[in-house]
Amino acid sequence: MRRLLTLALLALAAPAMARDSLGVFGQWGAFRDPDVPRCYAIASAQSEPRTNRAARHREHAAFVSVGTWPRGQVRGQLHVRLSRTLAPRSPIRLALGAQRFVLTGGGADAWAQDRRMDATATVAMRSAPAMSVSGVDHNGRRFTDRYSLEGAATALDAATVGCARLR
Repeated sequence: MRRLLTLALLALAAPAMARDSLGVFGQWGAFRDPDVPRCYAIASAQSEPRTNRAARHREHAAFVSVGTWPRGQVRGQLHVRLSRTLAPRSPIRLALGAQRFVLTGGGADAWAQDRRMDATATVAMRSAPAMSVSGVDHNGRRFTDRYSLEGAATALDAATVGCARLR
């Protein structure tokens, strides 16, 4: 039940409200907004105990999404909302199993550097059990947001199919 509430809140936190739920799969949800049109798979960062120092420093509700915008011919675009605001020029590192990527971004947002990285990262998300995104916040503290990839492959597929006929 808590997972469903978290996914519903994430859908509201996305740039435009989701219109249709395509399903909840493990730790991931898939949504479609035919008005934009767009579809996306989304998951929230794993919560940390309130007694954990890192949890006390969170500034934002961290989530990762992979979106499709049929009109813009954009498929599988990775977006990460970080739990903290980045320091200027802080590298943003994504770990998916044994694969490592350096993302681009600023503030509290990060993206793949190009479409090729989007594709490589989303393929890795299908087989890795977990992912993490790390950086240095504006106060000079290192942080890491962790995600379960349970259900990610199915949510990615649901989002892709959900936008297959939207134009």
